[in-house]
Amino acid sequence: MRRSDFRFDLPERLVAQHPPAVRGASRLLALGGGITSFAEGARAAFRGDEVLVVNDTRVVPARVHGHKVSGGAVEMLVLGSLGTGRITAILKGKRLSPGVRLTLPGAEATLGARRDAGHVAIFEVDLEGVDDLWAWLDRVGEIPLPPYIRRAPEGDDRERYQTVFARAPGAVAAPTAGLHFTEALLAELGGRGVAIHTITLHVGPGTFLPVREDDVSRHVMHAEAFEVPAATADAVRSGRPVVAVGTTVVRALEAWARDPAATSTDLFITPGFGFRVVDGLVTNFHLPESTLLMLVCAFAGRERVLAAYRQAVDAEMRFYSYGDAMLLRRPGGRWDR
Repeated sequence: MRRSDFRFDLPERLVAQHPPAVRGASRLLALGGGITSFAEGARAAFRGDEVLVVNDTRVVPARVHGHKVSGGAVEMLVLGSLGTGRITAILKGKRLSPGVRLTLPGAEATLGARRDAGHVAIFEVDLEGVDDLWAWLDRVGEIPLPPYIRRAPEGDDRERYQTVFARAPGAVAAPTAGLHFTEALLAELGGRGVAIHTITLHVGPGTFLPVREDDVSRHVMHAEAFEVPAATADAVRSGRPVVAVGTTVVRALEAWARDPAATSTDLFITPGFGFRVVDGLVTNFHLPESTLLMLVCAFAGRERVLAAYRQAVDAEMRFYSYGDAMLLRRPGGRWDR
């Protein structure tokens, strides 16, 4: 398939720049159906026999501003820990190379080995004066909002760019389909018999990297670490319909189905993919020509999905991370019967 097969027209005004005033006050488009409030659509869709799987990763305030000791501003996006005192990070700034010293809020740093990943440079960084990485980032970092949100983070972004079930720190982007769920709605679904389980996949910056190859098959995904707990694995094997909240859950479950011992995945899901686990999907509206849109098209059919996107544009629905949501059933899956 070609990259242009996943193109659609989107007015800039529909790209959500802020979350809805109240969590859960978003809209839901059911593929092949109508548009409702998110809670109303969820209540109508779930029968009570489903397994609902969410991603409990927690977004870290991973963006830190500092400067080189020799002068010049630097922006650092912390990706993860390599052990005591050493991290991996994406750095922005001029003349950055191994050995360069940085001054950061409450810390000093030295750049180590560099590797290029697509169009970004990832460094190993030795941190001095930081005993607890997550606590330090909580003090000095800012939430790394996506590049299409064209504003600086504000006070409520730390809470609103985070799901109510976020637990395990490590993501630099939110599993945004989960942002629509409130504790009350989860409790209501659970009370009706829906079994709610978690996976953990720490969303990395690769989720925002564009597909640059016109031949989609030549695109290489960034690997992301994930974990499927034993209780979730048992629930998924139960034979009940499995509904994934977000594309990260789809990738984790489908990677696990192919290798239950795997701890990371670079699975690239495009039309023609053979789904083994996931029957239903709750997801936001994605960027044109993105790997996330390709996954959704693989799940429910490219023409059907792009027609739904046109319906969403006509209805002035909100797009991307802080936007509205879709609900899809995989044709022939257990949730489609």
